[in-house]
Amino acid sequence: MTGLEGDQKVIAAHGCYAMTATTALTAQNTQGVSAIHHVPSDFVVKQIDACIGDIGVDVIKIGMLASAETADAVADALRRHGSPTTVLDPVMVSTSGAQLLPNDAVLNLRTQLLPLTTILTPNIPEARLLLKNAELEAPETKSLDDIVNIAQALQSLGPRYVLVKGGHLPLTKDGQISTKDADHHTVVDVLYDGRQALVYETDYQSSKNTHAAIASNIVLSTNPGLSNSIPNAVANACHYIEAGIRTSFSLGHGNGPINHFHSLSIRASPLESNLREWVYEKVGFEERMKEAGERG
Repeated sequence: MTGLEGDQKVIAAHGCYAMTATTALTAQNTQGVSAIHHVPSDFVVKQIDACIGDIGVDVIKIGMLASAETADAVADALRRHGSPTTVLDPVMVSTSGAQLLPNDAVLNLRTQLLPLTTILTPNIPEARLLLKNAELEAPETKSLDDIVNIAQALQSLGPRYVLVKGGHLPLTKDGQISTKDADHHTVVDVLYDGRQALVYETDYQSSKNTHAAIASNIVLSTNPGLSNSIPNAVANACHYIEAGIRTSFSLGHGNGPINHFHSLSIRASPLESNLREWVYEKVGFEERMKEAGERG
């Protein structure tokens, strides 16, 4: 599943309406990305104009931009239309560690889009790539303090807020970077606004189903109609993702998706399903439904 599909599921699950401007088509599954087809930047602009010119937007979420030309085109469109709350998830590094975005595109994203961004949401590898592109030092990540330092360095590049996602570096009980699976205890996300750092802690969960959509959940929580502050929006998003991972089920042979619709329904356990079938049998539920249908 692509990020675009995941974003739309998150938005639909929260009762909001999503519109899309596709920047790239990918051939991918839970095991990785095998091919990327870039959408021409002028066509990306036509999609943006079509969405904003008709229904309009309250919040914009930007994901993979694919090329330097597309990064420039999106930045120009934001300036032209007037940039509302903008959440930028800089999709630049694959799960295996391969760089997905060429260096010239990283440069344009950094120089053109970061100054227009309300909240930037990189993971650790993406944060390092952005700092390297800006010729800034990325401290070694050995503790929570190092993640805070990375967030501070990124915020100096222009975004109003930076949320560094710590899923790649779970911590031990004493707050150090965990190097052994058995020591994984906590996952931290760090939000920095230029003045203070807020740390969001969630319990580490051993799961392959971590293809998340925290950025799109922040988009929903920052919708003007919900009157949420950025810190509250991030807290809501972290709780949503934690529950999505906890209630997920395995699909494919690699890193699967979270359960995007966990807030809408609760899947019955085998015990619950068997109990329901037993109750239906005892009260003659199916026969009564059949009789009611015949009378209707």
